[in-house]
Amino acid sequence: SLFKTTLIVKNTIVHIKCLKGKDESSPSQVLKHMKNELENNDLIKTDEAWLVVDKDHWSNEQLDELFKWSQKKSNYGLAISNPKFEYWLLLHFEDEKNTSSSRVCSEKLEKCLPDYDKKIDARKFTRKSIEKAIERAKNRDAPPCKDWPRATGTTVYRLVERILNA
Repeated sequence: SLFKTTLIVKNTIVHIKCLKGKDESSPSQVLKHMKNELENNDLIKTDEAWLVVDKDHWSNEQLDELFKWSQKKSNYGLAISNPKFEYWLLLHFEDEKNTSSSRVCSEKLEKCLPDYDKKIDARKFTRKSIEKAIERAKNRDAPPCKDWPRATGTTVYRLVERILNA
């Protein structure tokens, strides 16, 4: 299934389309959905298209397919969290460097967001916590990885910075 929402951030419209379900969230399925979306909706000069995925159990070859797509145009982007997206959320609360697995990441996030169940309550995230998460992710991504974090880390901060600076 596909979840769609639209945000307005500093007079910039941000359309977010999230795929739900294990069968539709593989890198090849995410890329297929993006290509279909781009075929049906032309990007204007100031638009960007970003893929956001977890490292999870996906192979480097599967993620490399997404990275190659992201390099085709200057307004394409790729944001990957390793081990999973919740790592990016965790960085809003603490400077976590030792999250070795998805399970550990979930356990640590549960301490920060006791009611977290894949639904994000925007009220739990302030501008200050977002800026701290960006700072922490950047520090973890030094020097910046060219494709995606091979160890614990996230490049979601790159997309969030683009939105905040739009």
